[in-house]
Amino acid sequence: MNAIAIDGPAASGKSTVGFKVGRSLDFLFFDTGVMYRAVAWAILDKGISSADSEVVGRVAGALPISVNAPSRGESDGRQATIRIGELDVTWSIRSRQVDSIVSVVAANGKVRQELSRKQRLIGLEHGSGAGGKSGIVMAGRDIGTVVLPEAPLKIYLEAPLEERSRRRFRELSERGKAANFTDVQEDMLLRDKIDSERAVAPLRPAPGAHRIQTQGKTVQEVVGRILALAEEVLGVGPVSTGDEDVPFEGSPGNH
Repeated sequence: MNAIAIDGPAASGKSTVGFKVGRSLDFLFFDTGVMYRAVAWAILDKGISSADSEVVGRVAGALPISVNAPSRGESDGRQATIRIGELDVTWSIRSRQVDSIVSVVAANGKVRQELSRKQRLIGLEHGSGAGGKSGIVMAGRDIGTVVLPEAPLKIYLEAPLEERSRRRFRELSERGKAANFTDVQEDMLLRDKIDSERAVAPLRPAPGAHRIQTQGKTVQEVVGRILALAEEVLGVGPVSTGDEDVPFEGSPGNH
């Protein structure tokens, strides 16, 4: 199986790194977190409380979420286009309002059961090469532990709370979103607590995962480390190179 599982806390760099690794290897990149964000956005839109677990679970089961590669006309920095039905919610699901409840939504056992099942099917299909790509890079918080534990290469990205809060603050600011650093850091601390303490699939490194500290490194340095591991573990090398190297802060999609 050609599958790479990348887990880690919010704003550790999972989507930025995973996207570049996938592009380098010509693997499908699947940021599973967008599914939980889509559910969070939908219940906010419908005025449903995140504490109403039964109703939120039903919303997750019925929500028509699609994730596709950006079209040529979608050149606003997105790594994928996320739709609910026909509605493009790619940037809407990155709001601070969604940030504030997405970990509560993700801790909902009914939501996780429904979305994990869908994610696993995608992982098995593309990991076997049956989905039009030779492999898959899946990013999330429970890929290596729950969704695809048989992935031969597991990565756990980490960075200190202040560093991750700074990345998220800068990301919001660069997108023109009003943000206060203290509020962003408090939100991040709460998300960490909920993610690591939830009863179902808590955030933690998978057994055998390669832990990589992203603080003080550029994106391409981390990508290079994972590509080296992919060659060692999967026997695959990059089919494309030459991405401009950038720091983590401000990169679109960090979450």
